[in-house]
Amino acid sequence: MKTIGKILLVTLLLGIMLSGTFGAGVLIGKSGMFSPATVQAQDQPPEFNVFWEVWKLAEDNFIDKEALNPQQLTYGAINGFIQALGDEGHTRFLTPDEVAHQRENISGSFFGIGARIGMEDGLPTIVAPFDGSPAYEAGVKAGDIIIEVDGVDVTGMSLTDTVDRIRGEKGTEVVLTIFRPDDQKSMEISIIRDEIKIPAATWAMIPGTDTALIRLSQFNGNLDDNIRKIIKEATTAGATSLVLDLRNNPGGLLDQAVRVTSEFLTEGDVLLQEDAKGNREHFPVKRGGVATKIPIVVLVNRGSASSAEIFAGAIQDHNRGKLVGETTFGTGTVLRPFDLSDGSALLLGTSQWLTPKGRLIRKHGIEPDVLVDLPAGADLVSPLELEEMTLDDLLDGEDLQLLKALELLGEIPEGTVKIPEQTSVDADTFKEMDTTK
Repeated sequence: MKTIGKILLVTLLLGIMLSGTFGAGVLIGKSGMFSPATVQAQDQPPEFNVFWEVWKLAEDNFIDKEALNPQQLTYGAINGFIQALGDEGHTRFLTPDEVAHQRENISGSFFGIGARIGMEDGLPTIVAPFDGSPAYEAGVKAGDIIIEVDGVDVTGMSLTDTVDRIRGEKGTEVVLTIFRPDDQKSMEISIIRDEIKIPAATWAMIPGTDTALIRLSQFNGNLDDNIRKIIKEATTAGATSLVLDLRNNPGGLLDQAVRVTSEFLTEGDVLLQEDAKGNREHFPVKRGGVATKIPIVVLVNRGSASSAEIFAGAIQDHNRGKLVGETTFGTGTVLRPFDLSDGSALLLGTSQWLTPKGRLIRKHGIEPDVLVDLPAGADLVSPLELEEMTLDDLLDGEDLQLLKALELLGEIPEGTVKIPEQTSVDADTFKEMDTTK
């Protein structure tokens, strides 16, 4: 079967199968097949009855009795429920093993390819590769859909199962088969796993200009300290304007989003946080910002998510600087962890983030002031690369988003950047395109 055929078929089937497993989980609890039993709520909607009907039919007629595993069906039911909530890539259920993996992630002691992976339309999708990571060096791009891992189809697997297959020991190889929508084809990418170490921020002067490029890789625990230090170094080196690169920044800590954004603002809110009852909490700008007047342009793309979107939305709402690039990912829920009785956990989006003007981030993302879509596979210039480049090298390169930022800051003549016409792929074309390996 062609790869894209797998995508479309599995996407359709997932909704059907996961709904069915949800019903099975409800009946298992009702009939006491495992302990502790799930209690049926008195106000349970009558629509649940059809799930119990499906369970009874499967119990009586399904050919593979071993597949009627209470725990697997329960977890499948929960995952189907979570998927139906529509908070893709954020709200999620973790099995006991997945809880252990989550703790490893927080400690930072793990090996892998160095990319944030989420679910879009029921398919495992690269949200963003981390700067300098094995995934980044191998050419993995934000928006790549993961079809296979080491030849095993993962389009029907849970996100955690997919991630488990991608992880492995340092120095070992993993082969991803990905579908890249912009290229309209699939490809295999071989990656050598390594320990993931990501600098919070890096910078360099842009050759031939008085502008510094500051790359914010993620909003980790020391980003604000790094940014304050970098801004001082950049201005001492002669920078009179800044390009803040948040492309492929998957986010991080809310506290750091507030602190870093506050370095560029003087008053007002950084964001609003709204709970399920509509109550809003204000997160005001912290005083003492070190870059409240220097001209800035912010670069974003579809790999900019979570805290990166908070930063971008605040800069835009306060008219502090222009946003250049592509609409961001659209992750804007606050996860509250709930520990469950068997060691599993539910990370539930109980609040959502809004920009200072009340714009919803979740599912919408932040639209740039100047839209510049880069062609698939275009090289994003990093601070490290700038150290070996001239302005002519930059002008001859593919990073039109960075060049547009320089144009807006007056570092290169207006009209220098020629943005190619963008083509879109409609659903029918997507189904018909040839994606053979």
